[in-house]
Amino acid sequence: MELIASLLDFVLHVDKYLEVFVQSYGLWVYALLFAIIFVETGVVIMPFLPGDSLLFVVGAMCGVGLMDYTVSVGLLLAAAVLGNQSNYAIGRFIGPKVFQWEDSRFFNKQAFDQAHAFYEKYGGVTIIAARFMPFLRTFAPFVAGVAQMTRSKFTLFDVVGGTLWVGGIVTIGYFFGNFPWVKAHLDKIIWAMILIPGLVICGGALKSRFKTAS
Repeated sequence: MELIASLLDFVLHVDKYLEVFVQSYGLWVYALLFAIIFVETGVVIMPFLPGDSLLFVVGAMCGVGLMDYTVSVGLLLAAAVLGNQSNYAIGRFIGPKVFQWEDSRFFNKQAFDQAHAFYEKYGGVTIIAARFMPFLRTFAPFVAGVAQMTRSKFTLFDVVGGTLWVGGIVTIGYFFGNFPWVKAHLDKIIWAMILIPGLVICGGALKSRFKTAS
């Protein structure tokens, strides 16, 4: 429980932690940020790290000169793209190992074929949209790998989605992150970044379930 409380405090007050880190360790902050974004997008068991809020706060810090905007966007974009590539590779490697016996309890060939067809047809939209949804952005590239989505297609949408996600949120933070109202209500904004996409996902899942049931 103490670990969860500490993690939640870090997520909700990432601006304060990051500012202290910059003041104490200077340029090492870029290595820390690269590691957080890479792990959050590249390791399927680490979906709870701060992604959106971290990018927003980085943009705000760039806006007041504590960090460099161009370096931040370039480095975090590289971390996001490489993280997704890592997650995809893990899924592509694990998938055949888990599903190697067609009649085993783990393998459903029809479901696998459907997942592969879905990602070949709609995978691009899924990979891009998932970038803006906590938790889903960690699992989408992994599932794309398991479903054997074509690597060239995955890479294209990985780069496009990463550019929109990193560039977009850092830029929004750059221009709006230092408004007094935003700084005063940053914890509520972070909660909104976490909860609103989650509600959208849950609503879509329930709607799909009810449609299937009917």
